[in-house]
Amino acid sequence: MDYKKSGVDIEAGYRSVELMKKHVQGTMRPEVLTGLGGFSGAFSMEAFKSMEKPTLVSGTDGVGTKLKLAFLLDRHDTVGIDCVAMCVNDIACAGGEPLFFLDYIACGKNYPEKIASIVSGVAEGCKQAGAALIGGETAEMPGFYPEDEYDLAGFAVGVVDEKDIITGADVKVGDVLIGMASSGVHSNGFSLVRQIFPMEAEALGKHYEALGTTLGEALLAPTKIYVKALRQIKEAGVRIKACSHITGGGFYENIPRMLPEGKQALIMKNSYEVPPIFGMLARDGQVEEHVMYNTYNMGIGMVLAVDLSDAQKTMEAIRAAGETPYMIGEIADGEKGVSLC
Repeated sequence: MDYKKSGVDIEAGYRSVELMKKHVQGTMRPEVLTGLGGFSGAFSMEAFKSMEKPTLVSGTDGVGTKLKLAFLLDRHDTVGIDCVAMCVNDIACAGGEPLFFLDYIACGKNYPEKIASIVSGVAEGCKQAGAALIGGETAEMPGFYPEDEYDLAGFAVGVVDEKDIITGADVKVGDVLIGMASSGVHSNGFSLVRQIFPMEAEALGKHYEALGTTLGEALLAPTKIYVKALRQIKEAGVRIKACSHITGGGFYENIPRMLPEGKQALIMKNSYEVPPIFGMLARDGQVEEHVMYNTYNMGIGMVLAVDLSDAQKTMEAIRAAGETPYMIGEIADGEKGVSLC
């Protein structure tokens, strides 16, 4: 008896590392001091000494049950982008610049090519965020996960000068709410998605004219990474007063997190076009509107509060970063929360 006969293939682990190296290398930043394969990753903070009070910000998350679609469609090169996005968007919400990322893949059986495909997505997400992929772990866990399944999670660290942290503390009445378009469902609400749509290859492979693609491709569309857009806004001289990443809990849970007590967000539902995938979810699943806005991003992946005088400059900066902005509402006095109108 040996380790391989028990279900853990060490040689497959070595091959996985070799296959992923080319993807990881493309994410490197000058501050990275170590190479892939060590026991830890080292990152120099020398470049941030000019900040008055350099402050670390961190985020951790996973992809959740969206992975079930990746298993069904045997498509593994985009879920890594989702994993990175869920972490770095949260860091960017605080005004932070993502610096580095670490991933964790747990699988029933290590198929090196599949692991490398997953990591290629992680690396692509890191490139979009400007973060270095400085380490990770692939754990082969036979008997714990089915052979063809895996879980994927990550952890990111960023930096921000303390004076530039976005807290929402000085949000005032009349401030404008600007939303950035999502790419679709992103990485939340898939437990409900899987109850509404048949999780079968034939159903997921069906092309819909309204979607412009197959149902499976629309659902697997990777989460938008908004780091570049938020950086562009800052470089344009705009101070973002508050910021919310619209993840699980949709509008109703996430937007209040950026508001001070006594202020509410007034959102105009007709201020932007809701992507057709959400109409399909609501119709096919007979999901009422409140539940939709309390579960999904409904086409808006990030919401910002800025001064009215900065609204146009903010919209221009977002467009320059390649994202689509909408002026979706404003701040008003009232009980902390969200009102859709």
